[in-house]
Amino acid sequence: MPETPHHIITLDGPAGVGKSTLAKRLADALGFAYLDTGAMFRMTALLLGPAVLEYSVKNREKALQGLVFSLEGHGDASRILCNQIPADERIRSEAIASLAASLGALEDVRAFLKQSQQRIGQKHCLVAEGRDMGTVVFPTADCKFFLDAAPRERARRRVVQLREMGKAADFDGILKQIMERDHKDRTRPIAPLKAADDAVIIDTTNLDLDGVFDILLRQSQKCLSTQALREQP
Repeated sequence: MPETPHHIITLDGPAGVGKSTLAKRLADALGFAYLDTGAMFRMTALLLGPAVLEYSVKNREKALQGLVFSLEGHGDASRILCNQIPADERIRSEAIASLAASLGALEDVRAFLKQSQQRIGQKHCLVAEGRDMGTVVFPTADCKFFLDAAPRERARRRVVQLREMGKAADFDGILKQIMERDHKDRTRPIAPLKAADDAVIIDTTNLDLDGVFDILLRQSQKCLSTQALREQP
C-alpha cells in the first residue's frame, strides 16, 4: 500500500496576531498535530544553557546533535519533547525567551532545528506555526498562511491578555517592544519574516479570532481537497 501523505499547513506572521491560538484550533478541527516551533528554540535554550553562546561552531554543533526532538498528540493536546523531556512552563521564563532569541540568530542553530522540524513533518500531518515555516522550513506545504495586523492593534490585544491574567500592562511599552521585534524579524539576514509568494495573506486588524479561523478552515479544506484530487491514481 502507498504511504499515507503527511499534509502540512503553515501559519507565519509577527508576534501578537494570534498564531498560536489559531494554529491549535485549526489543528483540532483537522485532526492534525500542532507544531510549536518557538517551543523548540526554547527547549534548546533550556537544555543547553547560556554557555552554548560561547561555544565554537564545532562544539555547538556537537551539543546540538545530542538533542532529539519529537512530537506527540494532536491539536491543542500536541506537545514537543526533546530527549523525551516534554516542554513545560520552564521554557516560558523571560531568561529562556531571551536566550532562545539569541540562539535564533545563529545560522547553525536554525539549520539544526529546521532539519528537526522537517523530520517531524515526515511523521505527522501538521499545522506548523512560526515565522519562516512557509518560506524556509516547509516551502512545499499544502497550504500557507501569513497573518498580520497593525502594531497598535497587536499591542492592544497583548494589553488585554495581560490584564486578564492579572498582570500590569503598559500600552506604550508593549507597542515599542512589538515594533522593535518586528524590525529585527523582518530585517535579519537569516530567514527574515515575510510572506511566502504563494501564501494566503490575512490582515486580522479588524477581525476577531472566529472570523480569522473561519477563513483558515475554509482555505485549508479547499487546499487539502485539491491535493487529494491530485494524489488520486
